[in-house]
Amino acid sequence: MIQWKNMDQLSSYQELQKVEKINLAAAMAGENGAERVKNYTVPMGEGLDFNYAARPVNDKILSALAALAKDAQLAEKFEALYNGAVINTGEKRLVLHHLTRGQLGDAVMADGVDKRAFYLEQQKKVAEFANKVHAGEITNAAGEKFTTVVQIGIGGSDLGPRAMYLALENWAIVNNTHKMKAEFISNVDPDDAAGVLHKIDLAHSIFVLVSKSGTTLETLTNESFVKDALKNAGLDPSRHMIAVTSETSPLAKSADYLAAFFMDDYIGGRYSSTSAVGGAVLSLAFGADVFARFLNGAAVADATAKNQELTQNPAMLDAVIGVYERNVLGYPTTAVLPYSQALSRFPAHLQQLDMESNGKSVNRNGEPVDYVTGPVIFGEPGTNGQHSFYQLLHQGTDIIPLQFMGFKNSQMGTDLVIQGSTSQQKLCANVAAQIVAFACGKQDENRNKNFEGGRPSSIIIGEKLTPGALGALLAHYENKVMFQGFLWNLNSFDQEGVQLGKVLAKKVLAHETDGALKVYSDLLNI
Repeated sequence: MIQWKNMDQLSSYQELQKVEKINLAAAMAGENGAERVKNYTVPMGEGLDFNYAARPVNDKILSALAALAKDAQLAEKFEALYNGAVINTGEKRLVLHHLTRGQLGDAVMADGVDKRAFYLEQQKKVAEFANKVHAGEITNAAGEKFTTVVQIGIGGSDLGPRAMYLALENWAIVNNTHKMKAEFISNVDPDDAAGVLHKIDLAHSIFVLVSKSGTTLETLTNESFVKDALKNAGLDPSRHMIAVTSETSPLAKSADYLAAFFMDDYIGGRYSSTSAVGGAVLSLAFGADVFARFLNGAAVADATAKNQELTQNPAMLDAVIGVYERNVLGYPTTAVLPYSQALSRFPAHLQQLDMESNGKSVNRNGEPVDYVTGPVIFGEPGTNGQHSFYQLLHQGTDIIPLQFMGFKNSQMGTDLVIQGSTSQQKLCANVAAQIVAFACGKQDENRNKNFEGGRPSSIIIGEKLTPGALGALLAHYENKVMFQGFLWNLNSFDQEGVQLGKVLAKKVLAHETDGALKVYSDLLNI
């Protein structure tokens, strides 16, 4: 029987705090470090490996973490989730994003339908629509092909799909699967929409409006912005727009759209990249086959996350070590550092995924917790970040755990030998050097040049960033966040923290303000 307990009620957590901490700098030095790098690696599938040698753990700590994972019933809770339990207690909903890429357990029935079948049906409809657009069977009013797809959405309707598009854009170009250029409009700032509209060919653009409820203020505002631009160009907006929404939203059966594809309340926005939310734009941009490869990669990582053996389950392992760093070692922040320009927006997606899921101070029952929960997430791709904020990472007063990603081969395969090595070799050399520099440091009598070391990191190493590898990478982090939420006894699948500001903004626009809110409104000429 599953029991939902606060982490500090678990005897294994009390025992974990008693285990002697390691000296990471010493553990990573010399031959000891070499052995750790060889031994502390877990295959993730799709050519990816999770290496945690430079994390602050040893066999004793790992044993204690395994006991914590078992005591917290992480495997059982994941099983309950993918078999259709009501895990989202705040909204009393199932959590089914895993079903968009595979059947992990029993058939899940909800709303009178088999949900796996429902998601497959939507994927099929998206694929058929994208194929017709690419074949010129669906065109603009002049019978000309669409060449650009523009996603209109915000939050999870933008961050994940945008990050995934950018991650695969160059791969698709060199593999001859780049069908359409994609752009994204998210911010209600009019300069966002105007900037995109000014650089695209409106007559040959198709717009994907993404709103589960059909009432999202920012998204509907930007839709109106786009429709106005289309009308001013003498174009019929209904020939240029499709919707991704719920079956019950006002967008679902509207004549304003060429087609509508459906999601449901069981998939949160930040977990929706593998649903029609990501499927429509990615299938139009790259083809349905590429999106299917992306889904297959996510399914591989999901299957690995079912493993009950901690050291064979990279997502669970990453999660419990992260909780150890957060709750036992007291590190408040985590940096996400992909050494791949293609993953330039991946840290922004993970920022929402993690901080919106586990940025909570009450448990699943709405009771305050007496321990810290989700860390602050930030990051940039290497090597750019090295010339930006690594100074603080190396020598600042806070120790910040680091999550590196690196690939042995570039996506495009275009490279030159410059000063004895290729650009890709230089990129990989930098990430290898940073891991050791952070962990081991360097002693110097000049305190300004002294590096204490002991700064933990992990790295996910891949052969190449392909659609399958990207899917596995995405699912790894989704599952990591889920496992951490289970440990902290949080509901990782609602986001009440974003609601208050929305409510007050509506009051401002209705001029129903007083006090400080009215003064700020006046200062901003609202």
